[in-house]
Amino acid sequence: MHVDAHPLLRAAVFTTTLPAPLATSQSPAWLTALLAADAEAPMTRDEDARAAIRDMLRHGGYKPTGRGKPASEYLVRASGEGALQPINLVVDACNAVSLHSGLPISVIDIDRATPPFRIGVAPPDSSYVFNASGHEIDLAGLLCVFDADGPCGNAVKDSQRTKTHDGTTRTLSVIWGTVGHEERLKQATLWYQDIL
Repeated sequence: MHVDAHPLLRAAVFTTTLPAPLATSQSPAWLTALLAADAEAPMTRDEDARAAIRDMLRHGGYKPTGRGKPASEYLVRASGEGALQPINLVVDACNAVSLHSGLPISVIDIDRATPPFRIGVAPPDSSYVFNASGHEIDLAGLLCVFDADGPCGNAVKDSQRTKTHDGTTRTLSVIWGTVGHEERLKQATLWYQDIL
């Protein structure tokens, strides 16, 4: 994957191939238990990393606040309110690692996307639908994963167009890390790959 030059971004990117369609795999109890903010985990959120992620997202002009805050911050709130429920094996793994590492993660169904992929800042007037209800996110200035058809994922909300579904067998994961927190990115990547 091509990654455009960016002074603050440090990203980990990898693919996963499942042995069968996603609908045939249940998340084990130990994984769903990790969706609790107070669960015992090999990583702990860090305030410096949280602030650094926001600074990285601001670099292109995006404002990572309110509903546009990083997904990892949303997960903390949702977990604290008891609203972070299991979705599917791949998303649960993503959410557990993101929750405890404090790093946002994108998961894309490779077979719903069109290569080639790249990471870069979205231009003005960019947007996409991010949920089944048709809600859109304004992407201007936000670091995104792009496929040949446009942006399809970022550290805030992934595109509905390329989200996982019951038939998913191959995924592309992007862990959105930042300069100064490379060791955290490495640990999160290894833990995430181990879970998968």
